Amino acid sequence: MTARELLPTATPARTRATVRELTRPYGRLALGSFATMVAATAVGLLVQPLLGHMVDLVADRRPPGDLTVPVVLLVVVALVQGGTTALGLSLVSQLGESVLARLRELFVDRALRLPLEQVEKAGTGDLNARVTRDVARVGEAVRSALPELARSVLAIVLTLAAMTALDWRFLPAALVAVPVQAHTARWYLRNAVPLYARERVATGAQQQQLLDTISGAGTVRAYRLEEEHTGHVTERSSAAVELTMRGVKLVLRFYNRLHIAEYSGLAAVLVTGFLLVRAGSVSIGTATAAALYFHSLFTPVNSALVLLDDAQTATAALNRLVGVADPEPAEGESAAVPKQSGPADDEPGTVTVTGLHHAYEPGRPVLRDVNLTLRSGERVALVGPSGAGKTTLAKLIAGVHRPTGGSVRLAGSGLPDGGLPVALVTQETHVFAGPLAEDLRLARAAATDEELRTALALVDALGWVEALPERLGTIVGEGGHRLTPAQVQQLALARLVLADPPVAVLDEATAEAGSTGARLLERAAARAVEGRTALVVAHRLTQAATADRIVVMEDGRIVESGPHDELCATDGTYASLWQAWSGTRATPEHPPHTITAPNPKDH
Repeated sequence: MTARELLPTATPARTRATVRELTRPYGRLALGSFATMVAATAVGLLVQPLLGHMVDLVADRRPPGDLTVPVVLLVVVALVQGGTTALGLSLVSQLGESVLARLRELFVDRALRLPLEQVEKAGTGDLNARVTRDVARVGEAVRSALPELARSVLAIVLTLAAMTALDWRFLPAALVAVPVQAHTARWYLRNAVPLYARERVATGAQQQQLLDTISGAGTVRAYRLEEEHTGHVTERSSAAVELTMRGVKLVLRFYNRLHIAEYSGLAAVLVTGFLLVRAGSVSIGTATAAALYFHSLFTPVNSALVLLDDAQTATAALNRLVGVADPEPAEGESAAVPKQSGPADDEPGTVTVTGLHHAYEPGRPVLRDVNLTLRSGERVALVGPSGAGKTTLAKLIAGVHRPTGGSVRLAGSGLPDGGLPVALVTQETHVFAGPLAEDLRLARAAATDEELRTALALVDALGWVEALPERLGTIVGEGGHRLTPAQVQQLALARLVLADPPVAVLDEATAEAGSTGARLLERAAARAVEGRTALVVAHRLTQAATADRIVVMEDGRIVESGPHDELCATDGTYASLWQAWSGTRATPEHPPHTITAPNPKDH
C-alpha cells in the first residue's frame, strides 16, 4: 500500500512561537493568574514553620494553651490557601481555554483553506485524527495538566527558597535528589517524544483505514474483500496498540526511578537536620520543618514529572495542530497566499491565465501550456470531451488547486475586507443543518432577511422558500426538510449572489437538475453571474450557445475559442459536437434545450 503524504507537523520552535502569539492578547490574565498562584503557594508554605514551632513548644514543655495561636493560624492558612488556589487555578484554566479556543478557530480556518490535493494525499484519517483526538488531548491538558503543572512548579521553587531561609545547609541536602530526577526526566523525554509522535501517526493511519473500509463497505462486500480489509484494520490497530503499550512500560520505569530520588533526598535532609540539631545550629522544630518541606515536595515534584507524560502527549498533538494551523513557509515561499493581481491596465475582474501546467501526479500532466484571458464581465463557456481538463482548469482559476506551473492572475483589488475574489459553484453542493437563512448567510453573515429574499428571487427560488413551513426559518440539511437537487443548486446560486464576487466559476452547476429543471437552473445561473466575469463548465450545449465566448479543450489544451456561430461555421471540434448533438437529439419544432453533452467528468 502506497505511503500517504501526511499533513505537516510543526517543529517545537514553531509551536512555541505560535503559542506565544496566541497568548499575547491575554497578557493581563496571564499576569493575574501567575500572581494569584504565587500568593496561594506562599501562604501554603507557612504550614511547615507553624508545625515546627508547635514541635518546639512541646519539646520545651510549654503549657497546652500556647498551642492555641499556632492551631488557629493553621486554620487561617488553610482557608486562605484554599481560596487563593481555587481562584488561581480558575484563572489558569481560563487562560488555557481562551488560547485553545483561538487555536481551534485558527486550525479550522486553515484546514478549510488547505489545497485539496494535499488533503487527498494525506487522507481524511490524518485530518480527522487531528480534529478529534489531538484537539481532545490538548484540551484535556489545558483543563487538568496545565493548572496542576503551574501549581507544582511554583510549589517546588518556593519550597526550596523556604528551606534555604530556615538554614542554607538544608538546600544542598535537598538537591541530592535532583541529579536522579534530572536524569530520569531526560531519559523519559528522549524516549517519550518520538514514541508519542509515532503513536499519533499510527492512530491517524488506523482511523484512515477504518474510514476507507466503512465508506467502501458496499464495494468490499461485492468483491468479497472482507478478510483482506479486516486484516488491514487489524494490522493498523495492532501497530497503534503496540505503541501504546510501549508508552505504558515507559511510564512504569519512570515511576521506579523517581522513588530512588525521593529516598535519597529525604535521607540527606534528615541526616543534615540531625547533625545541625546536635551542633546546636537549629532547633528540633526547624529540622522538623525542613523535613516536612522536603516531604511536601514529593507531591509537586512527582506531579510535575508525571505530568511530563501528559505534556509529551499533548505536545505531540499540539505540534500536529500547529502544523496545519500555522504551517511554516517553505524556502522562498510566503506563509500567506498572496492576493492575485493582474496587469495594471486590465479592468477589474479580468482573469489572465498564462502558461498554465498542472499534474496531480508527477509525469501525468492534466493541463499543458494553457493561456486564456477572461475579460471583465465576459461569460465564457468551457466545453470538451471527458478528461479534457475542464474541471481542473476551473478549480485552478477558483483557487481550489495551486498550479504546477504558470500563473492565474485576477485584476482589481477593490474588494471589501474578507471579500471573495472568485466564487466556485459545483454540482456537489452541501446544505448545512440548521435554519435556511443561516445556510444562506454563510455567503454574507450580515445579510438581512430582505437581502436573502432578493437573492432567492433572482434565482427563482423565493416561491418555494415562501411555501416552506417556517419560510426562511425552516430547518434544512440533515434531519430537516429535504430539498430537491434543483432547490439545492438554487441555494448555491443564491449564495453566489450574496457573496457578490467579481469572478464566478460554475462547474456543472446545473448538472444535477435533470431535464425537467435544466431550463430553470440555466436561467437562474445566467442571472446569478450577470455583470460578473464568469467561466461556465457547460453540461449542456445550450449553455455554451448563449455564452459570449466558447473555449474548447482537448487533452489538457485549448484547441478552439470563439462565439457559437463562428465555431459552428468551422469544421472543428465544437462544430462536430454541436452537429452530433443537435442532429440526433432535436427537431426544428423542439429546440434542444435539455439535451446533454457528453459525460462532463474530467477525472
